[in-house]
Amino acid sequence: MQETRSKHRASWPAMIAAAALAVAAAMPVATHAESDAVKELAAPPPIQLPLKPSPEFAKFPQYAGTLGQRQIVLRLGAKTDDPSGVHGEYQFADTGEVILIAGDRDGDTLEVEESNDGTHITGNWVGKFAADGSIEGERMNVDDSNPLEFSLRPLAAGQKAPSAAPVQAQKPAQLPTQQPAQPRTGGQPVNGVNNLTIGE
Repeated sequence: MQETRSKHRASWPAMIAAAALAVAAAMPVATHAESDAVKELAAPPPIQLPLKPSPEFAKFPQYAGTLGQRQIVLRLGAKTDDPSGVHGEYQFADTGEVILIAGDRDGDTLEVEESNDGTHITGNWVGKFAADGSIEGERMNVDDSNPLEFSLRPLAAGQKAPSAAPVQAQKPAQLPTQQPAQPRTGGQPVNGVNNLTIGE
């Protein structure tokens, strides 16, 4: 009997250590799960694609004109948390597609980035404001390729912007500089892929 009690006494420290280890192991998991829940609650709601005109930007000054050969309306206003910061959106008149825009205005210089999904940068704009409030410059892809000129004039308060076509949910957004790949002639297909060739 005494031998049995000794075995039980010897196993108590091992059982206490195992219980403490189990509690310690469970705490980071619970903390991690709690942290994810807090992050999820604090995160902004996911952006619905395709983007639609934002009521927040509807009150901003509007500019109408062209980006390349396409008619657009730009709604651009000051950020409340950054004195040189600007943000807004532009919309193509032909498709209704909306692109978000944000960056800086330093004097008469405008430097902004655009995003067609609210997350990934899809282009850069560099332009100048003229004395009459118009903006001219270039829009480029992220790597500064394929520059397109833009020329935008301010719309007077209450002046109606050119109407945009409704946003179509079936067709994915396509930037003005994106062109379908042209089939290449000559060369040999590589590993069964026709648009990658060697031997040209």
